[in-house]
Amino acid sequence: MPTALANGSDGRPRCWWGASTPDYERYHDEEWGRPVRDERGLYERMVLEGFQSGLSWLTILRKRDNFRAAFADFDIEAVAKFGDRDVNRLLGDAGIVRHRGKIEAAMANAKAAAAMHANGESLSELVWSFAPDGRRRAPRSPGDLPAITPESTALSKELKKRGFRFVGPTTAYATMQACGVVNDHLTGCWVRDVVEEARLA
Repeated sequence: MPTALANGSDGRPRCWWGASTPDYERYHDEEWGRPVRDERGLYERMVLEGFQSGLSWLTILRKRDNFRAAFADFDIEAVAKFGDRDVNRLLGDAGIVRHRGKIEAAMANAKAAAAMHANGESLSELVWSFAPDGRRRAPRSPGDLPAITPESTALSKELKKRGFRFVGPTTAYATMQACGVVNDHLTGCWVRDVVEEARLA
């Protein structure tokens, strides 16, 4: 079990993983857990969490610019129009993770989100509606972080009902963590209070 906190390049305490590489430190400090409420940003994180399944998150982070270029900067309406030619283009793109199922899921998820927009609904509002009620106890160690929760299981079920793919309860929870729907920075991590303030704002 890793030590809960580690000091980063500036000497401040962070969640253990956030001090392990410069890429992780930047992502941990500037993005992870900070509230994401815009459709594009939420769709991007959901897609990337789906691609991460079975891989290191560092692999995805380092390919992120390539993913943005490949998926029209995660513009939902644009990706919703992707077809077979795009699947073949993406399968030939060495800059991303070339996995047919995940590529097709990213396209299906854009179509599902676009259908929500056509019905006057919002992917962001849907995801945030599964935020846990009340204050949660701050996690103190990696062992306190769940892989799934009742909320992520319910969110996964709702997304699948709407045609989303590669959004099992674990991926749904990772998306909730990444987008600040839950604050899973550990007690003592300097980012935790910053994230909490932003979530309550």
